[in-house]
Amino acid sequence: MEASAARREDGRRTVTLNVIPPDDVPLETGVVRVKDELPGAMRSSGEPPSDVSVEIFGASDQLDATRDASSGNFLIALVIIDLVLVAIFARWGFPLLIMTAIPLGIAGGILGLALLNLVGGLLPTIGLMPLSQPFDMITMLDFLVLMGTVVNNPILVVDQARRNLRQEGGSVVDAGVDAVHTRLRPIAMTTLTTICGPSPLVFLPGEGTELYRGVGVIVLFGLMGAATVTVTFLPALTVVVLSWGEKRAATSELPLPMN
Repeated sequence: MEASAARREDGRRTVTLNVIPPDDVPLETGVVRVKDELPGAMRSSGEPPSDVSVEIFGASDQLDATRDASSGNFLIALVIIDLVLVAIFARWGFPLLIMTAIPLGIAGGILGLALLNLVGGLLPTIGLMPLSQPFDMITMLDFLVLMGTVVNNPILVVDQARRNLRQEGGSVVDAGVDAVHTRLRPIAMTTLTTICGPSPLVFLPGEGTELYRGVGVIVLFGLMGAATVTVTFLPALTVVVLSWGEKRAATSELPLPMN
């Protein structure tokens, strides 16, 4: 931390204080601490005059701009995923059904992050160092990766249910149940192998894990939540959609009344 010489900007006397956070502290955490602690430190030496103002700029401005741009990237990613699924299924309804796993997977990632911070805050009670993972920019961008990953397993279930209904006939419920039974092993294997990759970032200490632990938490808990939804909630919703499609097809095939 260093202070520059006093200078004037727009006719006002200005002093610039350069704050460089340590390498193991994320930029977002450093910005939050400066915003929270700097006003308190100024007031500890007396209430500052009314004509004194504090502004934070530099990397903080770039961080805000990047965060704003990320919101648009999320929408673009959703549109691209939807268009790809429409091209695969040649339908508009099934892609929307599959994409219900995205918000539920994101909810699982956020819940995992909150759980990590909750457990990490209790570690000092057993003599360990506290553990905290902020919702930083790297963690936020990992939701883009999660969005493209959580739809893989629902694609298997929905596609298998459609195949069962088209090739074997039978009831819609039987088609949905058989789809889960058929695809349960591939879903479990792909989910297990995927969550094993980022697990060391979450559970093992080491250099660099402080910066990328959020990535592991989002992928780990997001995929676990999405996999749970895929074999429980999604099949039931698939049965509802397929039943509605059958009723609609049967209605369209009814003969027209003759006058």
